[in-house]
Amino acid sequence: MKGLELAIAWRYLRSRRGSRLLSFISLIAIGGVIVGVSALVLVMGVITGLQRDLREKILVGSPDIRVLPYGEGLRMTDWRTILRRVEDVDGVVAAAPFVLTQGVITAGREYTSGTYIAGIEPGARGDNDVTTIREHATSGDFRFASSDGQARGAVLGRLLADRLQAYVGDSVYLYTLASSRGNVNAATGMPIPKAVRLEVTGIFDSGLYEYDNAYVYVSLTAAQELAGLGGDVTGIEVKTRDRWDASRVASRLDETFGFQYRSVDWQEQNSTLFQALKLEKLGMAVILLLIIVVAAFNIVSNLTMLVADKTKEIGILKAMGMTARSIRRVFLTQGLVIGVVGTVAGLVLGIAASLALGEYKFIRLNPEIYFIDHLPVQTEWSDVMLTVFLSIVIAALATIYPAQQAAKLYPIEAIRHE
Repeated sequence: MKGLELAIAWRYLRSRRGSRLLSFISLIAIGGVIVGVSALVLVMGVITGLQRDLREKILVGSPDIRVLPYGEGLRMTDWRTILRRVEDVDGVVAAAPFVLTQGVITAGREYTSGTYIAGIEPGARGDNDVTTIREHATSGDFRFASSDGQARGAVLGRLLADRLQAYVGDSVYLYTLASSRGNVNAATGMPIPKAVRLEVTGIFDSGLYEYDNAYVYVSLTAAQELAGLGGDVTGIEVKTRDRWDASRVASRLDETFGFQYRSVDWQEQNSTLFQALKLEKLGMAVILLLIIVVAAFNIVSNLTMLVADKTKEIGILKAMGMTARSIRRVFLTQGLVIGVVGTVAGLVLGIAASLALGEYKFIRLNPEIYFIDHLPVQTEWSDVMLTVFLSIVIAALATIYPAQQAAKLYPIEAIRHE
């Protein structure tokens, strides 16, 4: 009976005129599934690509974990001892001290700009790689080797260097308000700005607007001078074996240091952004899933109209001995064919569009707003498989009502039907 059921289902799907093509209303139902599946696959790929691209760009200059001190001064005094203890923790691959402060930068002209000053240990590419920022130097390097033979160099973000018109070999001036004792105006009680002249020894391009537009990297000693920390640092940067294991390593660090220091992993540092992206992905998935639900209503209407049109034929089949279960399978098969064909076609279309969009970068974005210059796409197979599963399940559920109505028809009443 299964072969007969398939043959009848295929016959009902075809045009009334005997053409081997599917009927127009069946094509409309399949088209609805195609649109829903392809849109869901493409949008999920775009949102996942945005999450990945932003994560990778943020982590260019941001480590897997930061170990930070408590207290009013927010400064780590005995950092060398802390550094050795951090390196002994299981899961830590590399660790290095850092200084982070804010200031004003100028190239000796009228234009000045606010900036973030990051102090790291000097090194070429491959040295002290807690982060990958050294790999993004487009000119010069991160050794901070100035022409006077001292480590008085500065590496500027590409956009910041363009605004200042300061390039390798030029001089820049950094101003900070280091509120340490001895650096306060006795009359006003206000901190005296600290000015340091540095030589531009490198330009970096991370691809993230926030870094390229506002960050200046200097040597650790220069940053300590600018921040007024003396020999202290802001904290310790940590690189782990696996980025996704950073939270567990951070917990081990907290257990090691207790309440004296706190460990913040990369997800916690950027939790607001990543939570917003996850919520956006979930919301878009639910909205686009409604397209497939609308397509399911097309399947219901298609099969309901078919049952009404084929009532007499169904009555004849039941009078000839075909069971209600077989009649039900005929219409279930029709709905599944529409769902499977639409899902497969939508899947192919969605993946093809995702690959083309990722390869040729058709959609350009303003990096000042979105932090990236194009719309990235990354298709995750877990999202694809979930989309396929939900699409077929919705299509199968849509066939239940018309299949039940067809199976309940009485042969005599169905044959008499006009």
